[in-house]
Amino acid sequence: MMTTFHGIVPPLLTPRTGHGDLDLAGLASLVEHLIRGGVHGVFALGSSGETPYLTAAERDDVLRATVEAVAGRVPVMVGLNEQTTRRVLEEADRALAIGGDAAVVTTPYYALSDSPEIEHHFRAVADHVDVPVFAYDIPVRTHQKLPLDVAIRLAQEGVLAGVKDSSGDDISFRQLLLDTKDLAGFAAFTGHEVVADGALLGGAAGVVPGLGNVDPAGYVRMYDAARAGDWASAASEQDRLARLFRIVLAATPGRVSAGAAGLGGFKTALQLMGILDSNRMAEPMVQLDESERTTVRTVLEAEGLL
Repeated sequence: MMTTFHGIVPPLLTPRTGHGDLDLAGLASLVEHLIRGGVHGVFALGSSGETPYLTAAERDDVLRATVEAVAGRVPVMVGLNEQTTRRVLEEADRALAIGGDAAVVTTPYYALSDSPEIEHHFRAVADHVDVPVFAYDIPVRTHQKLPLDVAIRLAQEGVLAGVKDSSGDDISFRQLLLDTKDLAGFAAFTGHEVVADGALLGGAAGVVPGLGNVDPAGYVRMYDAARAGDWASAASEQDRLARLFRIVLAATPGRVSAGAAGLGGFKTALQLMGILDSNRMAEPMVQLDESERTTVRTVLEAEGLL
């Protein structure tokens, strides 16, 4: 049985105007770009959306605009990421009242939680909300890995509907795939941009690629090829996407932070493609300059997006 959550689900960027305000018209334009590209869902309020930089009011505005733009055409997964359980529950009450088809929740951060506390955290969230819960494993942000045994146990008990794995730990992810492959309705997604074909070969339900904001159709072609068992075509498309991913290297180290370099490359690409009006980042991050824009343009032209 095909789960509702599968395929290519890009984590939405949060566009801003040249003055730094939310660009909700640009967000609607981005959603249309993704829908036209054939995506199977969108993930709002994730890391690619610069969510830690958003105020609570801005998060609400972004989610409301996303739900309105999607208009039920694909599922909307909603990031509910706060420091502790009680804060996540409060975020869930506010955000899910706006809309969303699934909650995506990290392990607690800042607090020094152990494995039993992490398990309690996900159980409490799942008990509180009336949508499926996905664990978001991203230790580069939370500074702790989702324990594999906890993820498997919660999957087997139906507490978790899936995992969005951005851990970079491919061994752990493969073990998760092995131990959950017979669970109907459980969906394990990879957050990898450049080795997603390997994850699909291993049985991943789909991909949540930041680069999918730029080239959703490319990722959909790769996914479709993988579903058809045409692994040569999937690998060929992945190679092209890996070359496209070099836009994240356009920023000058020391002038632009590592986090701003990746998202800035995506926003700059979308600006050059006419999807967004600005490549402005949330403060204190800085946007790519004209020299860096030229580098992004060269990559886009080489990979057929301009």
